[in-house]
Amino acid sequence: MRYRLQPVLIALARALPGAAHAQNITADDPGKIAATLQEAGYKAELTQDDQGDPKIKSSAGGANYSIYFYGCANNKHCQSIQFSAGFDLTNGTTLEVVNDWNTKKRSGKVYLDADKDPYIEMDVNLAYGGVSRKGFLDTLDSWDRLLSDFQAHIDW
Repeated sequence: MRYRLQPVLIALARALPGAAHAQNITADDPGKIAATLQEAGYKAELTQDDQGDPKIKSSAGGANYSIYFYGCANNKHCQSIQFSAGFDLTNGTTLEVVNDWNTKKRSGKVYLDADKDPYIEMDVNLAYGGVSRKGFLDTLDSWDRLLSDFQAHIDW
């Protein structure tokens, strides 16, 4: 009897990690990311970028931002996301301001567009099973803080 039960236990053990991943947040499910944002109190409009890949429009702390999806195959089955916010400043900003941020901050890559307006981006890898809802909400909280700190940094 003991030997007949062993294959069943092995099959259950192999199935459990997959069940846990099914509840994770992945870039393969943009609707779930949008719903998680909404459940956390953010607006989230699911749209598409210029290539037809998913894109979510949202805002936090008085700033609009987008979540872009990368590593997609035929506009689906995406692997990662990128939070991105741009700030249209009357006179733009300087490379010194951008370099100061990039030198002192560990997260949140910053660059200038052609009009010297600053952009901040944060990449999140969601491949290989994604992250838990709690982990994603922590990432969202980190982005929210980065966005707020950056707005102060550029005097937005």
